[in-house]
Amino acid sequence: MKLADFSTIHLSSVEEEIVSFLNDYTSDEQLKESMLYSVRAGGKRIRPLLLLSTVAAFGESINTTTYQVAAALEMIHTYSLIHDDLPAMDNDDLRRGKPTNHKVYGEALAILAGDGLLTGAFQLISMAHLANSPKLLLLQQLAINAGTQGMVAGQAADIEGETKQLTLEELMFIHERKTGRLMHYALLAGGVLANQPEEVLASLQKLASHLGLAFQIRDDLLDVVSTTEVLGKTAGKDAKMEKTTYPGLLGIEETKSALENEIDAANRMIDQLEQTVCSFDGQLLRQLVQQFSV
Repeated sequence: MKLADFSTIHLSSVEEEIVSFLNDYTSDEQLKESMLYSVRAGGKRIRPLLLLSTVAAFGESINTTTYQVAAALEMIHTYSLIHDDLPAMDNDDLRRGKPTNHKVYGEALAILAGDGLLTGAFQLISMAHLANSPKLLLLQQLAINAGTQGMVAGQAADIEGETKQLTLEELMFIHERKTGRLMHYALLAGGVLANQPEEVLASLQKLASHLGLAFQIRDDLLDVVSTTEVLGKTAGKDAKMEKTTYPGLLGIEETKSALENEIDAANRMIDQLEQTVCSFDGQLLRQLVQQFSV
């Protein structure tokens, strides 16, 4: 199946899960409006798509439970974007081609909208029709990957690194957490929902490491070579905030080479999974990896 068709079939159901949850479990109308504004702002939905594609790669059916876990992951990602855009952090006025949440609803409500999406994600998974063991694992790993060992730790290191000249290793450390950890969760959760053993989950995590790094290298590159209109967010922001980036450390051409190296490594991991897991079909994941090219 083509990835575009797969996305058309499934991503609308993921958004429906989020909207339904927020409508059913948010008692303040302004808060709900603020959360829905960012949820409905669009985006490629890369993280839920990775999760869904992983489940499909193992030949497992995609059902309401799958959509709920994918929806929870996208809620975490959306909360992180709302908070990233705040004046105290990246101070951005544009996200996905629209005014950022705090520009529309004010800083206080934007913070609370992020808080609501974050906590709601855990509530949504807790409500999923899953046995206790995989449900607990999914909740625990979401906390680990989104929290102070993962994405939040990466965000803190990113802020601390502003105006400093970081080494490539320090930059990779930030990216692996700030961007990579939610991709780790996407593939891990897909493997858990597909009832895969630990050794297969470990291989999925290696694949996620390459994907997360490729995604962030691409993001750094596009901040330099693309435009605000194309990106849907402010281009050239990294340089204005004096952030260390791949192009800043390596130059444009070497950054492109680094990106292609990560993409090649990701494809090799997909090949390896196909060779070792008889039920695994990496077609959709390969198409997703290709989207990370520039």
